[in-house]
Amino acid sequence: MLLDSIKGVGDIKNIEPADYQDLAKEIREFLIDKISRTGGHLGSNLGAVELTMALHLFLNLPEDKLIWDVGHQSYTHKLLTGRRDGFETLRKFGGMSGFPKRKESDCDCFDTGHSSTSISAGLGLVKARDLQGGNNTVVSVIGDGALTGGMAYEALNNAAKLETNYIIVLNDNNMSISENVGGVSKYLNNVRTANAYLDIKEGVYNTLKEIPKGEKVVESIRKAKSSFKHLVVPGMLFEDMGVTYLGPVDGHNISEMLHVLQEASRIRKAVMVHVITQKGKGFLPAERHPARFHGADPFDVETGLPTKPRTTANYTDVFSTVMTKLGARDEKVVAITAAMPDGTGLKRFRNMYPERFFDVGIAEEHAVTFAAGLAAGGLRPVVAIYSSFLQRAYDQILHDVCIQNLPVVFAIDRAGLVGSDGETHQGIFDLSYLSSIPGMHIMAPKNKWELSDMMKFALTNEVPIAVRYPRGEAYSGLKEYRAPVEMGKAELIYAEGEICLLALGSMVKTAERVRELLHESGYKCSLINARFAKPIDDHAVKWAAENHKLLVSMEENVLSGGYGEKVRQVLDGLKLKTSLVQIAIPDEYVEHGNVELLQKEIGIDAEGIAGRIIEEMKGLR
Repeated sequence: MLLDSIKGVGDIKNIEPADYQDLAKEIREFLIDKISRTGGHLGSNLGAVELTMALHLFLNLPEDKLIWDVGHQSYTHKLLTGRRDGFETLRKFGGMSGFPKRKESDCDCFDTGHSSTSISAGLGLVKARDLQGGNNTVVSVIGDGALTGGMAYEALNNAAKLETNYIIVLNDNNMSISENVGGVSKYLNNVRTANAYLDIKEGVYNTLKEIPKGEKVVESIRKAKSSFKHLVVPGMLFEDMGVTYLGPVDGHNISEMLHVLQEASRIRKAVMVHVITQKGKGFLPAERHPARFHGADPFDVETGLPTKPRTTANYTDVFSTVMTKLGARDEKVVAITAAMPDGTGLKRFRNMYPERFFDVGIAEEHAVTFAAGLAAGGLRPVVAIYSSFLQRAYDQILHDVCIQNLPVVFAIDRAGLVGSDGETHQGIFDLSYLSSIPGMHIMAPKNKWELSDMMKFALTNEVPIAVRYPRGEAYSGLKEYRAPVEMGKAELIYAEGEICLLALGSMVKTAERVRELLHESGYKCSLINARFAKPIDDHAVKWAAENHKLLVSMEENVLSGGYGEKVRQVLDGLKLKTSLVQIAIPDEYVEHGNVELLQKEIGIDAEGIAGRIIEEMKGLR
């Protein structure tokens, strides 16, 4: 096998060009086999095989720098840099990350995980290179989806000022190549990047700039060129911004990409290389269902079907059902997502009420301010975004929603530990960053029925409200406890004595098991479902403090700024000596791995919590 000869960075350059397509086929077979067992981002990686090969043939890593936007399409890059064995532990605790990680390899020059960051990072690496007298090549790879993010255009605006080489590869996998750009585009690309042309152009421009009013002459020439290029050259948006555009080029033709990359390397400014690829290429199920294979669970290679299909509803399913019902009851209910109608569960709402559904692309900041405008216009917007992505819109939540006290509902999916995607995707900060905003109200349901009740409650209140819920199976326990949701009111589930657990959201299920373990050790234990992280129920905390020796706050959020700190503040105000144990995620980034394993590692599993409480009680008895 050709792949057997790839043991480290640069080994691909020993492969004969005639064998490139065979190597690409082997890489695809390898990725399909491994990801079918571990799960992971399959479609994006299958589409970027030849592109990655071309970049590795063109660049000299790690001296040259390659930044992958988002980074979930970097599996072939990892394979070509000697990390083949790591695929056995892909996305597992202690194993290889599914994203670029500087600590893994010198060939990963920048950690990524969220979209639209690669051009900014690449521009920083270019400036660092130039200021230190370097001559290495810097390439940023960004997808057409990530290019919908505003940060990418902020970076392009600044990249246009460069007078040094910087290559941006636009990986466009929308499966279409415009027919009107063929021969003329290729001809102009060749002319504009030929050495003689570049040397003459630079000499003429520099000479003109030195004479009186020469700048105006240069500008007139540029305008005249632009008028013609608008007729025949694609990518004029980038050209008008000051970024040279080359392409489109077939992203599955390695020789064509190498030719264009060589052309791009001769341009002493920022240059956009537009590459057309097919998401999921080489695996028919992924080609037909690219959304399903974006982030795939383990699957059967023959059929493409999950090997362990879900048999119970998860919280996203519950949210999806509730939203369709709420949409039927009130025509003012509208839904917004940032490029994730499937992931957030809004696909059904979109199908039923297309005129009231808005997918704004990967643009969380715009999504929130757009929702604020909808609310100001008299509608009831629900913004469904993953916890780790919503943090990108902190300013918009504060400035555009909460200062105006607009009734925007934030449906925060993937709150808490999410597992295999690691540090960049764990939803463990939302309680902290949202709680700091005056006027924000934050709820977390204990089970699937409470999620439904909280969504209905949120849409009947004229204030900003966030409902956070975890990834995974929706808890169906405690069905008999369904007190009406009231603003800022907790729910008492069990009243006993000695110890009182104040659990928020997903931790109520864990608290039930903790209570069982404490009973086995001879302790009485009350349980309060906190429901609200903000406003906190002061009366519930006071009752717990006056009737128990030990209070235990439980949350799936980092300790700093979380629910437990607010319980501490209430106790300090009451000036009671009741002890408090704060169960939360340590103030650190949590790597990838199975959620249950991660909970145990950081001490928020039931057994770990019970053990900590028992040790505390020994000192109080």
